[in-house]
Amino acid sequence: MSRPIALITGASSGIGAVYADRLAGRGYDLVLVARDLARLETSAKKLSEKHAIVATPLPADLGKPEDLQRVAKRIREDEAISFLVNSAGVAPSGSVLDASETDLDRLVFLGVDVLHTLTVAAAKAFSARGEGGIVNLASVVALMPERFNGSYAAAKSFVLTLTQSLASELDPKGVRIQAVLPGFTRTEIFERAGVDSSGIPAGMIMDAGHMVDAALAGFDMGEVVTIPSLGDDGLWSAFDQARHALAPHLSLDKPAPRYLPGVAAE
Repeated sequence: MSRPIALITGASSGIGAVYADRLAGRGYDLVLVARDLARLETSAKKLSEKHAIVATPLPADLGKPEDLQRVAKRIREDEAISFLVNSAGVAPSGSVLDASETDLDRLVFLGVDVLHTLTVAAAKAFSARGEGGIVNLASVVALMPERFNGSYAAAKSFVLTLTQSLASELDPKGVRIQAVLPGFTRTEIFERAGVDSSGIPAGMIMDAGHMVDAALAGFDMGEVVTIPSLGDDGLWSAFDQARHALAPHLSLDKPAPRYLPGVAAE
């Protein structure tokens, strides 16, 4: 019998490479997406030998629209693909005001446009097939945007919101979707962004293997949102309940009394 296929972006290093190893260990064949063909071929060979699966390199620069559409087409048309991991992305090298507009545009395109295109392609294809799983790498900065680069935090907030919204659509179709919100994770992303990570306390940086293992455990538990370092899940429940408590107050026919003329000036 043929095995299901997991397509993983950013698969040549870091979090994406760990997901490739773990999903191969779960019996998935792989389609590995990244820019560096040589690294992809090396990874594919190692994974194939280690897990006795088929790992296929799919070189693509997702920052180029034509490459992005080629990967989306693969997701739509290859009926064996039943799992997507959106791990591709770049980190900011500083604050918004200190960064170049070109770098910020690329960050947002990879973190928002690329992820949206591939997520929607997978959501529609998997729904039509009646099964599948999607993992979107977000970040804890989605919950604390004032503490990090605003463009990066906003992109990760988009990932979280898209995932939460799609979860309600996909669940009846037999498709699972998860947003993973890691904190600092030990990968090459710091070096690529020119960031010196030596100033980050060791107790705040998680090993990529531990992070992915926790995220997959959360996926297996049915979590839509997984924060790998969060020990007390009651904190997330309280946060989510507070968000839902706002619902009856968000769209009414009259302004709140505190905004009426004369009241706001008091």
